[in-house]
Amino acid sequence: MHTHSRPSPQAPRWVAPALLTLAALGGCASAPPVEALAPVIPAPVVVAAPAPEPEIDSVAKFARWVAEFSVSARAAGITEATLHQAFDTVRLIPHVITSDKAQPEFTRTVWAYLDTAVSPQRVARGQTRMRNLPVEVDGVPGRYGVPMEILAAIWGMESNYGSFMGDIPTIDALATLGFEGRREDWARGQLLAALKILQSGDIARVDMIGSWAGAMGQTQFLPSNYLAYAVDADGDGRRDIWGSLPDVMASTANFLTRSGWQRGQPWGVEVRLPTGFDYARADTSQPASNWAAEGVQSMDGETLPALTNGTLLLPAGARGPVFLVGVNFRTILRYNNSTSYALGVSLLAQRLAGGPAVQTAWPRDLQALTRTQLKNLQTALNTRGFDSGTPDGIMGPATRSGIRDYQRSLSLPADGYPTLELLQRLQ
Repeated sequence: MHTHSRPSPQAPRWVAPALLTLAALGGCASAPPVEALAPVIPAPVVVAAPAPEPEIDSVAKFARWVAEFSVSARAAGITEATLHQAFDTVRLIPHVITSDKAQPEFTRTVWAYLDTAVSPQRVARGQTRMRNLPVEVDGVPGRYGVPMEILAAIWGMESNYGSFMGDIPTIDALATLGFEGRREDWARGQLLAALKILQSGDIARVDMIGSWAGAMGQTQFLPSNYLAYAVDADGDGRRDIWGSLPDVMASTANFLTRSGWQRGQPWGVEVRLPTGFDYARADTSQPASNWAAEGVQSMDGETLPALTNGTLLLPAGARGPVFLVGVNFRTILRYNNSTSYALGVSLLAQRLAGGPAVQTAWPRDLQALTRTQLKNLQTALNTRGFDSGTPDGIMGPATRSGIRDYQRSLSLPADGYPTLELLQRLQ
């Protein structure tokens, strides 16, 4: 999912000429000269006991960064007209920096996340929106092999079916992230991609809006993904993922297909495990028929779908629901590398198609560990000799493996799920 925010008020008009002046000053070493449209800044007056030069304020530093970036953009084929269009009104947005640096201490349980992602209201709204899609969308599932309910679920998760795509200018967001520097190389690549989109004429700068993180349109494409996967499905000569539903759906389907989506295979299915199952085997991948031979059953007793590479997913540990997921679930992770997100898309799609909700109860008495608590858990595991990687407060494969090893040492179900009880035992 992506976070959105309202942009700050427009910066003064003098910021744009300042960009060009700074480009001229910074271009002496290696850049071609740039016409200075602003007055030359005079040198400071020298006095007998000069005070230290004051630090350049953030706006001026930002202007210098944009001017330096423009040199590389020009070398990559971006025209002067596009640079003017993009940067004459570019703004530093402090909230983007704040959002990028934020590391929330409190996390949500997967069931709290799904309560919102697959709420009755979202299901009902999605079914209504699917019934009213333009006729040009009808051929998309057949062309790309991705069911309409999967596309609609991503649409619902990313923008609430197009009702909110974010309201931050993409150029401003990415320039701010590049200037901030934490992910400068990534932001520079995305900003260059955004300039190429602008130069192509697919979208006007004023209409190129999205989240603080640079994702755009009704299904929140990053600019690089737009260049790689966006499709002009309505034949108007533009790839419009903001206003054209045929383009939105075909672009999203094209992304999934080219990321590994397998036509005709489901994302997965909720299953029931046999008594005495070794939860440590959940990460094993094998054909669904092999799982069935071990006693894994679908909730309705029907034959398991013919997944060639099925993996068991226990998002809430041994006490919660279990899902047998296949290659298409992993393809959704290519869209957003979050298990909760991929499960949200999958379950929302299942409900949009008239399928059942999750049937096994979630262990709602369990609470999510905070980032600090998880970091303490990782540290304690490492201290006891159960390698969980570098303590960072983020759950990953190494931490899950360390938890499983510790659980085995206590003869507990080795589901790899972090709980407050485990932390208290370790401490």
